[in-house]
This record gives sequence, C-alpha cells and structure tokens, in this order.
Amino acid sequence: MTDATPAVSESLAEIAAASPLVQSITNEVTVNDVANVTLHWGGLPVMADDRREVAEMVAGADALLLNMGTVSEAGERTMLAAGRAANECGVPVVFDPVGAGATPTRTAVATRVCEELDLAVVNGNYGEVSTLAGADGAVRGVESVGEYDDVAASARALAAETGAVVVASGETDVVADADRAVEVRGGHPSLGEVVGTGCMLGVTTATFCAAVADPFAASLDAVLAFGLAAERAAETDPAGPASFKIAFLDAVAALSAEAVDDASLAGRVESA
Repeated sequence: MTDATPAVSESLAEIAAASPLVQSITNEVTVNDVANVTLHWGGLPVMADDRREVAEMVAGADALLLNMGTVSEAGERTMLAAGRAANECGVPVVFDPVGAGATPTRTAVATRVCEELDLAVVNGNYGEVSTLAGADGAVRGVESVGEYDDVAASARALAAETGAVVVASGETDVVADADRAVEVRGGHPSLGEVVGTGCMLGVTTATFCAAVADPFAASLDAVLAFGLAAERAAETDPAGPASFKIAFLDAVAALSAEAVDDASLAGRVESA
C-alpha cells in the first residue's frame, strides 16, 4: 500500500462537471483516436497544429498534449510554440516523447522539449522514460524493447530533472515524482495489439490534468481509469484487436463516476 490514494470517481466527476478543452498536437497515425478518447472521457478535443494559431488555441484550453509520434522540424517548432504559450497561460502540459531512444533525432527533440518547457507530466513507455533519464533504454521504432530492472528509479530521476510527474507505461505502470514512485497494476494484454493505445493514454492523462489540479493525483487516476476501461472492454469477449478497440472506446465512454469503486482500486497501487 501507499499514501497515493485512488480517487478515480472524483476525478471523473470533475471532468464531467468541467468539460475541459484539451488541445492536442499529436501524430498523424492516431489523431482520430486521440480526439475520440478525449471526448469519451468527457473532455472537448481540439487538434490545432498550425503554428499560426496554436498559441491562441492554447490560451483557451485547460490542458495541452504534445505527442511527437510523427516528428518533423515544423512539428518541433509548433510543439515548442504551443508549450511556451501554455506555460505563459498556466495550462498544464503533458508530453509524450514517442520514440525517444529509437533515433538520435527523436532523442534530441524530446530532450529539448523537456529542457525548454515547464511540463506537468511526461508520459512514455519504459524505453522512452529510461532514455530521457540517462539510463539504458531500448526503443525499436516507437516500441519499448528489452529488460528494465528498475523503471521506478529512472522515472524518479527524470521527474527530479524535469520537475514533472512521470508516467512510465508497460506491463506494470509506474507513476513518479522526484520523491516517490508507485506501481499500478491493471489493464489488459489486448492493449498491446492495437496501435495508438499509448497515445490514448497520453491524452487520457492530459484530460485528467485538465480537471484535477494535482498532476500526480491526475496521472494516477488516469492510469487506473485507463486500465479499468481496458479490462471492461476485454470482458465483452471481442473477436479480435479491432473489436477490442471499439469495445475499449465504449468502455471509456461508459466509465462514469458512479461506475467506479475507488476502494477496490486501492489494492492495485503499491510503493515502488
């Protein structure tokens, strides 16, 4: 057990009451999925990616997601412009360093974002988080590969370096700040059979951060809610990955505050 107490039902109620606007700069592969999962959690998605308007859009938003899945020079400049605008407006920024560790270019872009922006959350897989923390991280394409003995230590180190909460997603998810780390059990293996679930977790975290002031609490509840939706989707016995994806989106949309028992989720969270 840990002093990190789940409050998923309360967070979902806050999202429902606020209908927060979540501005996402994300990759071309998963933009529709990111928009839909934002909507199904109860947020309002907007996907502005033109540098001429991102600052204006961010000024009216409640959270910003930066996802570098299809990184480009123009995209890098746009992400930084949006992030700076968010910092000026006090809008929380969630950064998904997709593929950091796979190529020097991606690692350099992710490092620059971490160094130049005030981030609320860094949300990546084991390999990405380990790479940015200066540990041994192995990323092939955008997927984490290899073995990781102490992801929690890497997450804490990255949190200390950036000042952000760090979510390291994998078989067991880790949520960390500079002073503590927790392991979160949940989810379902079928998540690994669908492209874009990592991106959807990133915007789930952003949506929770848009309504919950504490980034650690928001991240913890986002990870728990995401895993719970995956489990409920799997309970429908989908025929395959495509059916699971549809069932997952339906499960997200159905996961209201009244449909969650926080007490039953407490046992999923342990100090790391």
